[in-house]
Amino acid sequence: VQLVESGGGLVQPGGSLRLSCAASGFTFSSYSMSWYRQTPGKERELVARIGRTGATTYYADSVKGRFTISRDNAKNTVYLQMNSLKPEDTAVYYCNVFARDNYWGQGTQVTVSS
Repeated sequence: VQLVESGGGLVQPGGSLRLSCAASGFTFSSYSMSWYRQTPGKERELVARIGRTGATTYYADSVKGRFTISRDNAKNTVYLQMNSLKPEDTAVYYCNVFARDNYWGQGTQVTVSS
């Protein structure tokens, strides 16, 4: 299983970023996919999750209404569209799948700062 995130960077408050996670090594369309984030000294927290078909989604209260998770099963890719970004969204963002075991990507840094 391989998960490769991309799309992080530095953005001003109120700005937008779109994260992508390219997956391989498992049947992508058979598993829910998740995005987590982590800041130094804190536990990794679940940001959003999407079901196998994309019909069901979950969002942490802190990002509800600002972030949108989506997936393209033809491309084996999951996305996280992040709008109205705040400084407190600054973190390393990780793609995750539980496919008989828990797998993580390498993470992508998102920094929200003026």
